[in-house]
Amino acid sequence: MGTSERTSTSRLARDVAAIAVAITAVGVSFGAIATAAGLPAWLVCAMSVLVFAGGSQFMAVGLIAAGNPVAAVLAGLLLNARHLPFGLAIAGPVLGGGRWTTLVGSHLMIDESVAFALAQPDASARRRAYWLAGGTLFVGWNAGTLLGVVLGGAAGDPGVLGLDAAFPAGLVALLLPSLRGVEARRVALAGAALAVLTTPLLPAGLPVLLALAGLAALALPLPPRREAPC
Repeated sequence: MGTSERTSTSRLARDVAAIAVAITAVGVSFGAIATAAGLPAWLVCAMSVLVFAGGSQFMAVGLIAAGNPVAAVLAGLLLNARHLPFGLAIAGPVLGGGRWTTLVGSHLMIDESVAFALAQPDASARRRAYWLAGGTLFVGWNAGTLLGVVLGGAAGDPGVLGLDAAFPAGLVALLLPSLRGVEARRVALAGAALAVLTTPLLPAGLPVLLALAGLAALALPLPPRREAPC
């Protein structure tokens, strides 16, 4: 491993660790909230291991506590439908391999692991980033959930410390290097505008899926380049 590759791996590990601290803290909050809602401890921990999707888990706990478990399942499926385009984006060079590699890798597919992978310059670096991020965050989330179950209501709300903002901020930082091209910026801005404008109008999960329509910006003609004066 050359010096440049070691530096890149070290920087990747540092960035993943920073996100892992936040996701562990949010996991503590989830464990405490789910336990306070009346879910048994074993079910709370099993949910984090088997589902591993923070937004869907918080939503499911709220709907179950409201007495609507069927809506919890449907809402979780809707919210996680965004993983379909995620899978298309990282299939092959990242998840390519044997059956068990694909199965485990699919389970670790979350916003952060996909963003870390796509931020890398080549297939080898993407695979390394995906597995490091996915594995580390899986351990952090489940450790946080277990700690939250043990602590109960003492965990509090992660939003008070601003930890709820750590994930979108981290994702934006990871995506910025991919937005150097004019076409990429047009698609990103169109998708972001659609998601923001429809968030107050549509159920959770749908604005993110609708943002895929930002790809239509590719069909728009680019403005002609101005020639630099001689």
